[in-house]
Amino acid sequence: MKKRRTLIMGAAGRDFHNFNVTFRDNEDYEVVAFTATQIPNIADRKYPSELAGRLYPDGIPIYDENKLTELIKKQKIDDVVFSYSDVPHEYVMHKASEVQAAGASFVIMGAEQTMLSSKVPIIAICAVRTGCGKSAATRRVCRILKDTGKKVVAIRHPMPYGDLAKQKVQRFETYEDLALHDCTIEEMEEYEPHIEQGIVVYAGVDYEAILRKVEEEADVIVWDGGNNDLPFFKPDLHITLVDPHRPGNEITYFPGETNLMLAHIVIISKEEYADPENIFKVKENIKHRNPKASIIDATLKISIESPDKIKGRRVLAVEDGPTVTHGGMAYGAAVLAAREYGASIIVDPKPYAVGSIEETFNKYPDIDKLLPAMGYSSKQITELEETINQTECDTVITGTPIDLGKIIRINKPTIRANYELQETSKPDLKSLITDYITPG
Repeated sequence: MKKRRTLIMGAAGRDFHNFNVTFRDNEDYEVVAFTATQIPNIADRKYPSELAGRLYPDGIPIYDENKLTELIKKQKIDDVVFSYSDVPHEYVMHKASEVQAAGASFVIMGAEQTMLSSKVPIIAICAVRTGCGKSAATRRVCRILKDTGKKVVAIRHPMPYGDLAKQKVQRFETYEDLALHDCTIEEMEEYEPHIEQGIVVYAGVDYEAILRKVEEEADVIVWDGGNNDLPFFKPDLHITLVDPHRPGNEITYFPGETNLMLAHIVIISKEEYADPENIFKVKENIKHRNPKASIIDATLKISIESPDKIKGRRVLAVEDGPTVTHGGMAYGAAVLAAREYGASIIVDPKPYAVGSIEETFNKYPDIDKLLPAMGYSSKQITELEETINQTECDTVITGTPIDLGKIIRINKPTIRANYELQETSKPDLKSLITDYITPG
């Protein structure tokens, strides 16, 4: 039988996982190429032969997604597999139309088809959009489990922005491990908070290999999701976060709506800053899409150490990059801290932006007076540092999950805006998770 010539659309994460679990060593398909979007510096390299398997001794090329139509026609592609997340439903169907018009079939793989099974219980933390508060929820769940005496290991959604072969299986237990694996800011934002609370975290490219390693040392595995993607492992408990600051997104974004429908528990985060009417709208959508789910009301409690350095000062708000870029959030913890503690003005960093930071503002023109902490490469980290240091302000507030001051040299007083998930309704996470751990 003729092999079906296949192209996988992705963003250095879900695409590689779909390949690994469905197409690697599968004689019925020939994966001709990947395309890449969302993340910079992913295109124009290869998915290496060490990971691609025996059918691909030369690896598989990765192209920029803007070459999609050209690739379908030139390479006589039969199937295009859509494999990335956090995009509107309408966007997905526009891509489907482009693929069909070019002559190929458009494929979205089912959740069950790509979830690996584990002999260790798994709790998955997912969301309907980037920036809902997954990281804070994951930390909260890990603390609850740890307090019960369980050995908890987190597995993070992939962020392989370097040498893919070397990143096949990554284990992070100490700060030295971050340097060992040459982590970007985006990676450190996800791994460092786990290390701070004594939780080992794994990530990488080959999630079957990762899962088997983790099963050897964990009593419970916590899946720390990325974007609004589905879990890579079949969860025993599926927790999904929704955001009342973006009401309606929970039913209009892919594949976040699927996460909503699969959830056992839905957490509505950041309610303390939300319009009550929007909270009501979100709850109605939850009840309509998933009436059996338990709903938890929650806040993201922001704390800072030196409010006197904010009051009456000109401040620069530095926020988590993905949250305010493709996540579309208009603000984050830094902006909220600036408002709450009486900053005289939040300075617009755009006039001071350089290099790829300036390009980010051009790509996402809706970003207002805040600076996304972009750091996908050493060059971009340097440009982020230069942008911060050139900005005319009195204080820098960082709303990123990591201590940015450890990575770049900032020439102004810097304050971290820390945030933790706090439930405000009953039953809370602790009681629901305890019921899960000790059923009956």
